[in-house]
Amino acid sequence: MTPEQQLLNLLGLAQRAGQLVTGEPTVLAAIKAGNIRFLWVANDMGASSKKKLTDKASFYHVPVSTAFSVAELSQATGRQRSALGVSNAGFAKKMQTLLDKMK
Repeated sequence: MTPEQQLLNLLGLAQRAGQLVTGEPTVLAAIKAGNIRFLWVANDMGASSKKKLTDKASFYHVPVSTAFSVAELSQATGRQRSALGVSNAGFAKKMQTLLDKMK
C-alpha cells in the first residue's frame, strides 16, 4: 500500500475515532485554542481561505499539508470538507511520518 493510501486510510480512522475537527470556522477556532496538532488543507481550496488557514497554523506552529484535493479528503472522511484539523498527537505524528515517506 502506498504512503498516500495509508494517509487517506488514517484520515478515515481519525474521523471514526472522533479526532478530526472539520470545516474552516471550526478549524480556525480549534487552532486558536491550541487543540490542533496537524492541519490538512485541500490543494484546490480557494486562495483566500487557504491563506487564512495556513497563516493561522504558521502563527500557532501547527504543521500543514496540502497533499490532497477536496475530493480526496472528502472521500477519506466521508464528509465534503476542504480543511481538516487532527486533534490527537498520535495520529498527527503518524501522518507526519507517512508524509515524509511520500517525499
